[in-house]
Amino acid sequence: MTTTLPTDAVDTSRDPRTGAARGEVPHTDPVQVARLVMAAGAVAAEVAATAPAQRSRWLGAVADALEQHRDELARLADEETALGLDRLLGEVVRAADQARFYASVAVEGSWAQVTVDQLPDGTDLRRVRWPVGPVAVFGASNFPFAFGVVGHDTSSALAAGCPVVVKAHPAHPRLSVRLGELVTETLAGSGAPEGVFSVVVGFDAGLQVVDAPETAAVGFTGSQAGGMALAERALARPRPIPVFAEMGTVNPVVVTPGAAGARLAEVAEGFVGSFTLGQGQFCTKPGLLLVPRGSGAAEAVAAQVRTRPPGWLLTEGIASSYAAGVARLVEAGAEVVGTAECAEGGFAAAATVLTAHADDLRTGSPLLEECFGPVALVVEYDDQTHLDSVLARLQPSLAGAVATSGADDADTTALVARLARQVGRVLVDGWPTGVATTWAQHHGGPWPATSRPDATSVGAAALDRFTRPVAFQAVPEVGLPAVLRDDNPWNVPRRVDGQPEAPGTAYAASDTSEGDEQHADDQHRDTHPGEAPGGDVVAEGVAT
Repeated sequence: MTTTLPTDAVDTSRDPRTGAARGEVPHTDPVQVARLVMAAGAVAAEVAATAPAQRSRWLGAVADALEQHRDELARLADEETALGLDRLLGEVVRAADQARFYASVAVEGSWAQVTVDQLPDGTDLRRVRWPVGPVAVFGASNFPFAFGVVGHDTSSALAAGCPVVVKAHPAHPRLSVRLGELVTETLAGSGAPEGVFSVVVGFDAGLQVVDAPETAAVGFTGSQAGGMALAERALARPRPIPVFAEMGTVNPVVVTPGAAGARLAEVAEGFVGSFTLGQGQFCTKPGLLLVPRGSGAAEAVAAQVRTRPPGWLLTEGIASSYAAGVARLVEAGAEVVGTAECAEGGFAAAATVLTAHADDLRTGSPLLEECFGPVALVVEYDDQTHLDSVLARLQPSLAGAVATSGADDADTTALVARLARQVGRVLVDGWPTGVATTWAQHHGGPWPATSRPDATSVGAAALDRFTRPVAFQAVPEVGLPAVLRDDNPWNVPRRVDGQPEAPGTAYAASDTSEGDEQHADDQHRDTHPGEAPGGDVVAEGVAT
């Protein structure tokens, strides 16, 4: 699947507030794309064998560089996204914190899931999750730092021991290239091998990376159409590879009767604040509020929407799709009950809330589809049976929330269990637009929210996407990867003969005679302090 690019192809940088061009970034030509992917493939084994403590230092240096260039990067991002300097300055810091978090996960080592068994016949069997190789990353338009060139996918892939080739996003091409330069220079200065990271520009350049035989996996954040197109392309390769696409759908919020009676105004304010955050350009936006019939929720939400400030969407295409999406909702039977003031010029869009009949939420209806931007539906239900029927018709999603009257709300338990069947994250009395980068986080969900419901793009388990299990049977010590050797040089936690073993513990197999099928119970394990793994890299989860 060879791709030919026109020599004059460019991504045009535009100011969302005016629509005016702010510069052009040329697409990467096919020869250069091939060279970059081959370079990533050439160093993949070296990067995989690099101790996590060293990878941690690479990521720590990248985090420091982001913070040192925070003002410059935020100004450039604001010119291309109109997301505002306050938000973007914070997002640069968030991306730096993410890099440090994944660095700490790499050093802690449980991602490797090292397991050592001695079989009854004396055969040695060892298992580890090993880096898959070069990863292609397609970042998001709406988070130019946290899910961009050096966002979750890139940082978690590097932490797992995989080279990365990033496709620059056309919504912020100048920022993407600048970040690429900064990260490349920083990694080189930290001793990382050439080829461990690179950025390509252009639609066809991205496809060429996916098609390249060196590429082993794809991380994607964006639309369902884009994610599924990449997944299909990756499956059509002579050697198919996994695509971990986070795509998003409509995230529901259920208001219990108790909450509607006790704190409706508070719920309405929180809902509007969440679905209009970032002009509604979050994959975790709560797009559907399910409320008891007669609660007056639609009027309360509409009143809050009218107070929202005007704003702009990221691109002309997103603005056009938003307008068309709202129109489709109306054509499908929804009614507009509240609209915010609309900004002038550029890619402006007004926040909008609509109501719809629960019976109109049926398979194939636009009412069940995500409309990217500051729009949401309010739908009334009659009783618990009616609510269950509505929830059963929704597409699975990244998140689902329950608004309750408090800890004693009798409806909470059943609703949490119901939502857990179809979402990746369940919240009680909170809003899904905050995603913390932590060990317990899961940012994923059943299809069509993602292409892989077993995967998360945020949190410690994000490394799992870019590793695969490999078992080594009867392999001499000299032939084992360092992480599996008896002296545990990477200082990772292990499970030995079924029992958890702390880091800093050396393994020694029992001395059994040849042909003895009796598993020895008197194995000795020499414990030694072990050196601290490469710096105290700790970062708290940062929510948006």
